[in-house]
Amino acid sequence: MPAPYDERVPDVTRDHRTFTDARGVVIHYYVWAAAQPRAVVQLAHGLGEHALRYEWTAQRLVAAGYTVVADDHRGHGATGMEQYGGDASRLGRLGPGGLRATMSGISQLTGIIRDEHPELPIVLLGHSWGSLMAQHLVNVDPEPYAAVVLTGTAFRTLRHMNSGDLNRLHKHLGTTGNEWLSRDPEVAAAFAADPLTFYADVPKLFGYVDALRLLGRPRRMTKDLPVLIMIGAEDSLGGEASVRLLEAAYRGKAKLSDVTTVVYPEARHEVFNELNRDEVVDDLIEWVDARL
Repeated sequence: MPAPYDERVPDVTRDHRTFTDARGVVIHYYVWAAAQPRAVVQLAHGLGEHALRYEWTAQRLVAAGYTVVADDHRGHGATGMEQYGGDASRLGRLGPGGLRATMSGISQLTGIIRDEHPELPIVLLGHSWGSLMAQHLVNVDPEPYAAVVLTGTAFRTLRHMNSGDLNRLHKHLGTTGNEWLSRDPEVAAAFAADPLTFYADVPKLFGYVDALRLLGRPRRMTKDLPVLIMIGAEDSLGGEASVRLLEAAYRGKAKLSDVTTVVYPEARHEVFNELNRDEVVDDLIEWVDARL
């Protein structure tokens, strides 16, 4: 479902493509192509959503000279619908290989991007669940990426990520159960109306083994990778204290020299769908421009 603010930027034709992962699952992905791209932004969406919720963000990035590539992860969006024969009630289940295969699919897409654009740097942008997987991927191999952006993210420990009701502190603000996502009531309403979005109970959907695989900390990296962390001050997944620990770990354990954290006052979990979304995307573009 397109966001209610797409009219703010010119439309770029979105290309819908697929590839098949190592376990035979058909992964759907989308390409928003800039005319003369300076880099490719590979976007990894969050749990319970899909890549087309980032239409507005992708359009803004294309207007700034960045091609955007985003897949619907296993069990999500068009990928999940094909996996389960159009049964939306089964969305969220990752299928054979679970979380490991899902992250391998993201890496496989990175390889496709590198083959198609060998001359362009790749920026890995992960939101929420996508940011947790991005943290893992750059721990294992940072080499394919020129920079990493983590939004709606957290320090990946049981102590520093909220595994309970993420809407608990915001439920008095509306009736959709999605008020924790954004201060913009249209975002909560659109999420509720979208047939491809859903409430995600991680242990129930993934099983406890895969749920625990989301945990981890930054390691010493083989590459001095620039990292940008962007969250809302009212983000109920981790919050500022959690991401400050993440920033310290990237500077300390990982030995990275360029780590930037931006915390937006009063903003909630989905900073690209917030009332100050223009400011957020402007900050993102300015940061990437300066590194690439």
